[in-house]
Amino acid sequence: MPTKNKLYRFALSYLKNEEEAKDIVQEVFIKVWNKKRSLNFYQNIEAWCMKLTKNLSLDRIKSKQFQLNTSSEDLPEIAGDDSPYKETELNNTISMVRTFIDNLPEKQRDILHLRDVEGYAYQEIADILNLDINQVKVNLFRARKTVKQKMLDVETHGD
Repeated sequence: MPTKNKLYRFALSYLKNEEEAKDIVQEVFIKVWNKKRSLNFYQNIEAWCMKLTKNLSLDRIKSKQFQLNTSSEDLPEIAGDDSPYKETELNNTISMVRTFIDNLPEKQRDILHLRDVEGYAYQEIADILNLDINQVKVNLFRARKTVKQKMLDVETHGD
């Protein structure tokens, strides 16, 4: 249960739908419960749960029943500044960053999310995604560099 929120956020990063993400987490916990007798064979249960979450999320996306829908309701509440201009500007920036991240190659997007949102260590990310730790570091660097460059381009050129 301590990883429930991480699993939820990871599923939500794929599905962009709160109810679908909750369903995925529930499916993961059912699978964990069904394998409760063999859990001691897994070196890192949390990493295994994250893999399950990723695979189930991708399966859900591929299913014909799932329709990807994103809405502005998913944007976080803005505290402090009541200025409509500031709020709109911040929402636009958040939306832009999300778009840049969503357009990254899948591996880079996953690594960026696991490291910068979930706070996993490099080795944990390597375990979750079945990658070499150097691949994790390189892909994270490239993902951050790409998002940063796109933000700089928007500031410079207004695109």
